[in-house]
Amino acid sequence: MQAFLKTGIAVAVMAASISAAQAREQLRIVGSSTVYPFSSYVAEELGATSDFPTPVIESTGSGGGMKLFCEGVGDNTPDISNASRRMKVSEFERCADNGVTDITEAKIGFDGIAFAQSVDNGDINLTREQIAMAVAAQVPVDGKLVDNPYMKWSDIDKSLPDRKITVYGPPSTSGTRDAFEELVMEVATEDMEGYGGEGYTNIRQDGHYIASGENDNLIIQKLTENTAAFGVFGYSFLEENADKVVGASIDGVEPEADAISSGEYPVSRSLFYYVKNQHKDDVPAQEAYNTLFMSEKMIGELGYLKGIGLIPLPKAEREALRQQVESRTQLTLADLKK
Repeated sequence: MQAFLKTGIAVAVMAASISAAQAREQLRIVGSSTVYPFSSYVAEELGATSDFPTPVIESTGSGGGMKLFCEGVGDNTPDISNASRRMKVSEFERCADNGVTDITEAKIGFDGIAFAQSVDNGDINLTREQIAMAVAAQVPVDGKLVDNPYMKWSDIDKSLPDRKITVYGPPSTSGTRDAFEELVMEVATEDMEGYGGEGYTNIRQDGHYIASGENDNLIIQKLTENTAAFGVFGYSFLEENADKVVGASIDGVEPEADAISSGEYPVSRSLFYYVKNQHKDDVPAQEAYNTLFMSEKMIGELGYLKGIGLIPLPKAEREALRQQVESRTQLTLADLKK
């Protein structure tokens, strides 16, 4: 009996040691380049005001972040994934297949997608249809779809600049790209003759649309070097670089905070991050990070994140979402299908 007890105690000690070895103080976050500045601000604040080390954040794009997040549960997988669009049903199912079965969704605010150019060019107003015709792989000509023949903006509409169509934008793994395709291309083309009553989202690959990685600051740099080009990126980067770039009005509405929060600006979307609740016990910093991020101090009307471009949600919605994250409400497939 004594030998049995000693063996049992040894096993318990060993298990505790293994658990301690798996525990991780530093939070690991991946995902959207648009959410990255907000997530980084919260991470720096957490590191400065708590005993937890500053979280590690990788800007991988929304799709890339979800792929890493859904790889499984364990020390070698991320604890949180940022996203500039909602998690897809296919991503939720992939998570479930890999054992990531307890996820909480945190919506943090609004953002607009800017279609911007160098300040050297001044203001411009574009319609979603004009933008779609500039970047679509195929366009309707005489009722039939053909490979996009437009080389200059003036080819689309003589009132537009006589400039070569060059658009620097996010790659296919980006949530910003997903939102651009849905809110600009799909909406513009769904009632257009030639597309069969369905929205068209295929982007041309002939050098006029240039996928420029997940670093929106790189797109800003390219616009200062090539002043004839346009760029696609989040509103927060437009606001931070107002001395370098200016956003086009889209369908007559300028990309401004009030217009984005009201929904008047036609290319606005919600921003999210997703929490892997199965890491709660092994990564204590996760809860502290959640509490800080969802606080009024960060996402409120007078919050720090508003100062760097986040558009706050209505107060009642913020309070409900804060409670949702605090109670770790489990995201379901039905939620994503609403």
